[in-house]
Amino acid sequence: MNYAPEIDLSIHHPPHGGSDRFALAATRLLRFIADTFFAKRYGHRAIVLETVAAVPGMVGATLTHLRCLRQMKPDRGWIRILMEEAENERMHLMTFLEVCKPTLFERLVVLVVQWLFYLGFFALYLLSPKTAHRLVGYFEEEAVISYTHYLAEIDAGRSANVPAPAIARRYWGLSDNATLRDVILVVRADEAHHRDVNHSFAADLGGKSPSAIAPYPWHAPELDGPAG
Repeated sequence: MNYAPEIDLSIHHPPHGGSDRFALAATRLLRFIADTFFAKRYGHRAIVLETVAAVPGMVGATLTHLRCLRQMKPDRGWIRILMEEAENERMHLMTFLEVCKPTLFERLVVLVVQWLFYLGFFALYLLSPKTAHRLVGYFEEEAVISYTHYLAEIDAGRSANVPAPAIARRYWGLSDNATLRDVILVVRADEAHHRDVNHSFAADLGGKSPSAIAPYPWHAPELDGPAG
């Protein structure tokens, strides 16, 4: 059974201007580092990278909240969406912790990388929210690719298709006989959604018409999109 909605795996935002080119170059550098460090250890890759992926939404929500307070203006629903993104990425981490356990070295890597990334992303968001959201959009493009590769490893029998963890079954509403493959499908759909949301936010901040920004219908149907 396919639990995830249909998603477009081919979406890539072509860079326009120095801001986009910087975001794409940074993403490609980090992708190279991740590929070198983790190779095809996709479970361990997911654990470490999800500890970083949960940072941008929280930073964006915090700084948007403070800006709206200073300017006494509405947030158009952005804070709620960004908080949902941060929570969603944290649930990805909690799920993959049930699939494989990080090594002591990987835990040390998380401690260092998370703080470096938090401080760097915080500074970037202060300087250019548009660039920050574009960076996350490119990150999520790569996440979709990585989870697609993970699915291919499972389908080829090179990675075990173990039963879905209970936390994942509850969060995404999966059946009792769901497997890791089903989990990766819904996680990949989440990442595709974050990709589209952040590219849309970047377009909006750049003065262009953003594409439609959908909520999270496959596990939180009560959420509304941004107002106005």
